Amino acid sequence: MGVRIDKWLWAARFFKTRSLATDMVGGGHVQLNGERVKASKAVQAGDELRIQRGQELFIVIVTALADKRGSAAVAQTLYQETEQSCADREEQRQLRKFNASPAPEKRPDKKARRHIIRFTKRSD
Repeated sequence: MGVRIDKWLWAARFFKTRSLATDMVGGGHVQLNGERVKASKAVQAGDELRIQRGQELFIVIVTALADKRGSAAVAQTLYQETEQSCADREEQRQLRKFNASPAPEKRPDKKARRHIIRFTKRSD
């Protein structure tokens, strides 16, 4: 017997609320064994889930079932993330870190703010 995929995602703490998990499954951000499924689909131990959360892609193997949300330590025992997924997420994190624009040294003063506003509201 399985557990609804939206309940499992919520219990495994991939999404903060169950309704958010339901919306993400319905929106195609979660795939079960490579196929798009509905939120009522039952998940079994040994299934592979591809979970797209923002810019992160998790590929996990379900190791245990739960329909109630527990602590984070308990939630981590419900799945095993693949090594390829961990490596890809780390690589993406590094790319985002190096491509990020540096923070300004100080806040713009009044004159600089006026220039910024004029520049962003320019119609041509």
